[in-house]
Amino acid sequence: MPVLNELFVYPIKSCAGISLRRATLFDTGLEYDRHWMVTDAQGGMFTQRAHSRMALIKTAFDGDDLIIDAPGMPTLRTPLQAQALADARPMRATVWGDTVDALDTGEHTAQWFTGFLGLPARLARFAPSARRDVSDEWTAPLSAHTRFADQFPLLVVGQSSLDDLNARLSARGAPGIAANRFRPNLVIGELDAYEEDYVAEMRIGDVQLRLVKLCTRCPIPSIDQETGAPNPSWPHEPLDTMSAYRGSDQFDGALTFGKNAIVVGGEGVVLEVGQEVEAEIAF
Repeated sequence: MPVLNELFVYPIKSCAGISLRRATLFDTGLEYDRHWMVTDAQGGMFTQRAHSRMALIKTAFDGDDLIIDAPGMPTLRTPLQAQALADARPMRATVWGDTVDALDTGEHTAQWFTGFLGLPARLARFAPSARRDVSDEWTAPLSAHTRFADQFPLLVVGQSSLDDLNARLSARGAPGIAANRFRPNLVIGELDAYEEDYVAEMRIGDVQLRLVKLCTRCPIPSIDQETGAPNPSWPHEPLDTMSAYRGSDQFDGALTFGKNAIVVGGEGVVLEVGQEVEAEIAF
């Protein structure tokens, strides 16, 4: 029986994630997932694609605050609840082609991120009143929405798929990689390798997910999340290895790993590592 092996949230888009034992699910994804985003002065997103050092920015939950740390920087706090930013300056933040209302978390956080990244930066908080719809090209006839994630509320990866990739890397003499290279929310054990590619529906207790689109991969998986840079001996892994077998005809040869999902039922339900998962294959 498939099982929920790991849960991850990434409070700040493209910064380090948090491994959790339990997490509450909402229709926008896991609680606090991608509720914040580092931006330029105009509200344009920063990601590891251009700023790989963002991998070194660690986050944690502490009471009512999100704790932010990075090498050589003092610990930073910002409120978890957007309502605590009632006096914040409204701003507009752009993630890919979508521009939404956001809250500027202030000059102190701006100075912190500017100091660490070495260029002008601000920290935006998704506004409670904002809604960012997912393209219905992949969800119709259902609708879905998300926060600052690239496209969808959740990313699901199979543990066996990662194990298979690591075996292929080992056969080439390259080091294995952790799941965090692919930034999943849910890691599912006991599926066959890449079986998630063919799963249409998942049930985890009272939660129902629809897996809607293979996740095409950018260069971020080549960034070691512990060093904030590619491995100098293997700078293009795991993408080089994946290019031999993970190119998708559906996406013009783009490499895929994992599958994006939307929430069909179970908003407000707590997911917990170790829960059994029912997976329905699409025929």
